[in-house]
Amino acid sequence: MSKSQPLNFDPARVETPAFVVDLGLLKKNLSLLAKVQSEAGCKVLLALKGFSMFSTFGLVRQYLSGCCASGLHEALLAREEFDKEVHVYAPAFKESEMKQIIPIADHISFNSYNQWRHWKPLLDAARATGHAPSPGIRVNPEHSEVEVALYDPCSPGCRLGTRADALRDQDLEGLEGLHFHALCEQDSDVLERTLGAVEKRFPWLLERVKWVNMGGGHHITRPGYDVERLVRVIRSFRERWGKEVYLEPGEAVALNTGFLIASVMDIVGDPTSTNPLPTAILDTSATCHMPDTLEMPYRPFVIGSGEPGELAHTYKLGGMSCLAGDVINEYSFSEPLQIGQKLVFTDMAHYTMVKTTTFNGVPHPDIVTFDPDTNQIKIVRHFGYEDFKRKLS
Repeated sequence: MSKSQPLNFDPARVETPAFVVDLGLLKKNLSLLAKVQSEAGCKVLLALKGFSMFSTFGLVRQYLSGCCASGLHEALLAREEFDKEVHVYAPAFKESEMKQIIPIADHISFNSYNQWRHWKPLLDAARATGHAPSPGIRVNPEHSEVEVALYDPCSPGCRLGTRADALRDQDLEGLEGLHFHALCEQDSDVLERTLGAVEKRFPWLLERVKWVNMGGGHHITRPGYDVERLVRVIRSFRERWGKEVYLEPGEAVALNTGFLIASVMDIVGDPTSTNPLPTAILDTSATCHMPDTLEMPYRPFVIGSGEPGELAHTYKLGGMSCLAGDVINEYSFSEPLQIGQKLVFTDMAHYTMVKTTTFNGVPHPDIVTFDPDTNQIKIVRHFGYEDFKRKLS
């Protein structure tokens, strides 16, 4: 997938380390998502948990209907910087958070019946004074097709969402929405089967609500994704139930639009070890800047590289932190790597910047945009010592 991601600028123009988002590629994704909105008759929201680079919101808001937030801070960002629809979900809310969320949110999805009942009086009071978000509840469809357990919101005993048995005999008066999220980087056939599970388990809830949020995990902008099926599934659902439908992709918005550019700082190796591969130490870090490479795990693509042993020279790529396991993966190259050489990791816009840390004081990469219309490379944000210092006390 990301091997075919085009690099439309010269990485020599970029100081490393840096995340670079190609605005032309981002616009291409947004155009497809806008087409889905139009043809399916749904609303597509940007999931800030996946991509919250707010310097791009001026572009994104031209195409999408709003944002979904995973708590107070993302909700504030959505209202301040995007200022279209704001939808909020979290496993639980504090009173101090709820008092700030209610005035700025359009929808709030509650994780459990207890949370809904606990906060209903506050919502009712706000409605009496003029504004209250439309309340919904997140359900667990009990239908799982996610392969990696860490990312499976329908795994046995998962804390996310409420099962049908826990809702069936409860007082749901005033509840206006049903929210489910059960996908992870999947095609529309999985949504179709998951939606079938929701309709089977929650028909009595679907009958009473005004809107249905089908969550994220829809890999809509991935090459080969069945967009026609997605449109057909949503239109058919709307015809059956007459509900307003929302999708909230994060990854699909920024998929294959960004790069992480790093430089080789040193090359080390022990030829007497059981694994004598040399390690190229980069000015970036798996644990600080690409944590999914350790959590998921997955192997990001490096432009010009091959699988281990495929090309003449194979290296481990290691990071700058003191964590022994701060190794991105093994890669081969046709020529030996050189100190100072720049390497380009692809598909580095989503779930990268939102997850970075300053562990060990490792500097955060610059955040950069490339505009193909003007050929301009712009440093949107440079991070220094004060950013590291202010994170702590």
